[in-house]
Amino acid sequence: MTAADTYRAAGWWRDETVLHDLRHWAREQPDKPALVCYQGADQETLTYAELARRVDRLAVGLLRLGVRRGDVVTLQIPNSWELVALCLAAARVGAIAGPVVPVMRRREVEFMTRLTASPVYIAAAEVRGFSYGEMSAEIAEAVPTLRHRVLLGAGTGDIEAGALDFVRDLYEPEPDPELLASLDTIEAGPDDAAQIMFTSGTTGEPKGVLHSHNTLYSMNKAQADVLGLTGSEVTAMGSPTTHQAGFTWNFVMPLLLGATAVQVDRWDPRQMLRTLQEQRVTFFMGAPTFLSDLIYAQRETPHDLSALRSFATGSAPIAPLLVEDAREVLGCRLYALWGMTENGCVTVTRPEQPPLRAAESDGTTVPGMEVRIVDKDGEPVAPGTAGHLQVRGSAQCLGYFRRQDVYDASVTADGWFDTGDLARADGHGGIRITGRVKDVIMRGAENIPVVEVEAALLRHPVVKDVAVVGYPDRRLGERACAFLVTTGAAAPDLEGVRSHLAGLGMARTYWPERLELVSALPRTPSGKIQKFALRDRLRAQEGRTAS
Repeated sequence: MTAADTYRAAGWWRDETVLHDLRHWAREQPDKPALVCYQGADQETLTYAELARRVDRLAVGLLRLGVRRGDVVTLQIPNSWELVALCLAAARVGAIAGPVVPVMRRREVEFMTRLTASPVYIAAAEVRGFSYGEMSAEIAEAVPTLRHRVLLGAGTGDIEAGALDFVRDLYEPEPDPELLASLDTIEAGPDDAAQIMFTSGTTGEPKGVLHSHNTLYSMNKAQADVLGLTGSEVTAMGSPTTHQAGFTWNFVMPLLLGATAVQVDRWDPRQMLRTLQEQRVTFFMGAPTFLSDLIYAQRETPHDLSALRSFATGSAPIAPLLVEDAREVLGCRLYALWGMTENGCVTVTRPEQPPLRAAESDGTTVPGMEVRIVDKDGEPVAPGTAGHLQVRGSAQCLGYFRRQDVYDASVTADGWFDTGDLARADGHGGIRITGRVKDVIMRGAENIPVVEVEAALLRHPVVKDVAVVGYPDRRLGERACAFLVTTGAAAPDLEGVRSHLAGLGMARTYWPERLELVSALPRTPSGKIQKFALRDRLRAQEGRTAS
């Protein structure tokens, strides 16, 4: 029996796609809101029936542009109904959605469109003063396969430069009955490629993670099942839907459940609180920084969040105080999770576990996935010892688009994917992430458990955010520097930080030897800390000192 047969037999894969989910709910609950979209002060609600109609209309529009089965449709659009509908429309014509986070610029987008040979790029003409029209014109000159640029809100200058207008050229024309009828014969199947999601590429060229409709189904069914989420949910989050977290938790998962997804085009904690109140949001997913922002904003101006039951978070350590604040200030239960673009949510804490487990663990595996912790030779480590985290299962991606050699180098002969993360057993059947292999700090002969130190620092009463990174040292190889964001109260000095860690019983060799107080930490759109930027800052400081 093949792995695919096993996954199907267990119910982790199926013979349908998210398009079947859309049509099912459009029949069963046509008037229920599928999407509530906020763009600035404007709000638009789409029912399931209306979303299905718009998807077919856009699918015909893509066919008119010459998009064919297997093509990649590049989508660099803020959270909106247009983004969700275009992802579904791409599947409707057998094509692949290629979401790109809006912060990416010419270098990254040119690389992505060239690698995928994408024939169509769709974006907002301008967002926050940046012209995607001008950028895409430059990219089209460099990428010969890019035949069409479609812009939401295209201006006269964009049209003169060869761009198409989203409404006039893609959405507005009455669908051709013949093309409309052809959609059922060409739409994607469950094992076809559904999505190419590029990793951030902060340490090299971005990698295009390729998922099928079934791998996406598996990750979304698993995370909904373990948290007990149902079609009664109203979901929201702070990340862009063009990031894997947003794509799964706030697009595919609610559509699978027949729930309502609230899409907000930009992060503003005060506006988000108003949205949570207005829409009676029940479930929120986001990095700890989004959680902290909401807690501080709610303390300043309380809103009615009585509908909010659950908040899932990952990508950074969670302080025990944050778990308590989530309950006391926001009124919700906090869950910790671990996952990657390559496999979605792999581990998560559970409703039946003590709430504080979210501050101690990154959770146990979801159905369909396996994890193991091994040493550099691939042998299991002793319980409680940190090692390389490897995973495999039904939500694991198909590989890296046109870079299969890079993907294969990370996979063992028996299918275990090396995540690049370090972890240990949490003592409760789950895992605790201790750091990234590339972020390991080797102080002399001692490996500093970076995530453990960060978690300990977050327990300091005035520390709001933290990152520990290494910097070069001639004698020891590396030393540790702690970057702290404080609440505004009296910030600790280096000795105060060390006293705090000593009080927690942490070994002296793990204490940071340098302290930097900053107003904010650099982050990706999904909320992950960009530690390379902090290391660059330390190197620049060393350079100025040396000169």
